[in-house]
Amino acid sequence: METIKTINYILSVIFLVCYSYQFVYIFISLFLKRKSLGIYEEKKYAVLICARNEENVIGQLISSIHNQDYSKKLIDIYVAADNCTDDTAKIARQLGAIVYERRNTEKVGKGYALNFLLCNIDSKYGIEEYAGFFVFDADNLLDESYISEMNKVFSKGFNIVTSYRNSKNYDTNWISAGYSLWFLREACSLNHPRMAAKSSCAVSGTGFMFSKEVIRKCGGWNFYLLTEDIEFTVYNIINNEKIGYCPTAILYDEQPVTFSQSWHQRMRWAKGYLQVFSKYGLAMIKGIFKKTGFSCFDMCMSTMPAVFLTAFGIIINTSAIFVGVLNGTDVTVVLGSMVETFFNMYLMLFAIGFITTVTQWKMIHANSFKKILYLFTFPIFMMTYIPISLTAIFKKVNWKPIKHTHCATLAQVRMKK
Repeated sequence: METIKTINYILSVIFLVCYSYQFVYIFISLFLKRKSLGIYEEKKYAVLICARNEENVIGQLISSIHNQDYSKKLIDIYVAADNCTDDTAKIARQLGAIVYERRNTEKVGKGYALNFLLCNIDSKYGIEEYAGFFVFDADNLLDESYISEMNKVFSKGFNIVTSYRNSKNYDTNWISAGYSLWFLREACSLNHPRMAAKSSCAVSGTGFMFSKEVIRKCGGWNFYLLTEDIEFTVYNIINNEKIGYCPTAILYDEQPVTFSQSWHQRMRWAKGYLQVFSKYGLAMIKGIFKKTGFSCFDMCMSTMPAVFLTAFGIIINTSAIFVGVLNGTDVTVVLGSMVETFFNMYLMLFAIGFITTVTQWKMIHANSFKKILYLFTFPIFMMTYIPISLTAIFKKVNWKPIKHTHCATLAQVRMKK
């Protein structure tokens, strides 16, 4: 049984070695300030929104786009009403969006809807009509200066730019708060330091843009894995594209509030990471020794080792306990080692949540009591990834839509203090 304790120790050391650079990122982030990016020439952009039965929220997103402090004539809004059975298309058209309705129940997922939208834009208007393309989910809201701030970073030479991802419903419960803290951490403690270190950032789901040159080079949007955003990120990094980050472009996203919804969504993400590593893992590993070395290493660490290290550790410890019980052996050493491992994991995640909460305190739209309360539930939320990731290894996973019902304006979100 002492052997199992040694294995757990070795796994912890490997985990620390693999992810120690992210602790350096956190340290860097503590000293970073949001800088004024100056004034740049305004370019013409297309906004891409893929929506499936989003009549409750799409109106608020389009309104927030209309309220941008950016020339209205330089923003065209396109919506892919993807297998909708409600009034999503009707509402979007009434608010001035150009809507294409898609009917395909076999090729399901955001990747297919994005490609459908881009193909229609290209055939009707031409990709060359626009300098770049923004991608949003129907439940998003944008700060008034979002597009003008993104335009500044885009104009500095980045062909792909991601933004600061905040949440509309942080204060609903421990699940929505768990998501929210993690996305805030991605923005301020991963992408911001990456940008400062001149490494590549990563696209995360929504709130990003890419140039017409990128979509031309990619031959359209040909990213259809369950995590098409991570696939898009990895593909471009291994092809020498550096992704930028704009900390002053703030987007508000709606997070799931039930564990059932969260389980299905994160199961898709976990399976998607496996798919990405299976398809691009070798190229990423080779890329570590090329020009994009550190960015490829970063993406390798982001997509895979944690899952396998955790799975291996659980299998080893569970098997040892099972064999020990059958043989009448004392298993308290293994149990104690497991408890110690999970306790240390809780403390590490609590520290991450604490640093994020303190540094982003004013950006979190919730009262002080909930900000503090959800610090303690954040590690529990993150540790539920363990059974999700283990299940994803063996289970077939299909894309399922997440229902959005949090109908709120930007003003209403900002009032939550």
